[in-house]
Amino acid sequence: MAVQPVPEGYHTLTPYLVVDDATAAIDFYKRAFGATERSRMEGPDGKIAHAELEIGDSIIMLSDPFPMSSIKPPKEIGGTSASVFVYTGDTDGLYKQAIDVGVTSVMAPEDMFWGDRFATVTDPFGHVWNMATHIEDVEPDEMARRAEKWQAEMAASMSSS
Repeated sequence: MAVQPVPEGYHTLTPYLVVDDATAAIDFYKRAFGATERSRMEGPDGKIAHAELEIGDSIIMLSDPFPMSSIKPPKEIGGTSASVFVYTGDTDGLYKQAIDVGVTSVMAPEDMFWGDRFATVTDPFGHVWNMATHIEDVEPDEMARRAEKWQAEMAASMSSS
């Protein structure tokens, strides 16, 4: 039997997070996002060399930082250049669950012009999580109209600041 290039149960793209104290992050992601731990490999000094969590139908991989790695945790680089995007059946419920266990709100749930109820949080390890529930299919012409209106509103609010 031929080996599949993408293993069963995985998707083509899988986020990989490096976090200070991956053990604590695994516990936190279970409480904040309902993650289920699939696997864990310990490395030197009890650090996590590799772990896999399942959130909904997707997998996220993570580890503690290691000096030889080119991936650094957000706190080490002073921010992050990516976010994890989670589609959920209940943005408000997931947002509240995450807030209750210690994420920082960046944007409370709000209906967005592109048809999603959307929120953004930052976890205690410095990673940004966007969460959304798709609530409306928006036709391309309507999307363009709404985007133009949104951009005009953003420009106006920036000029009045």
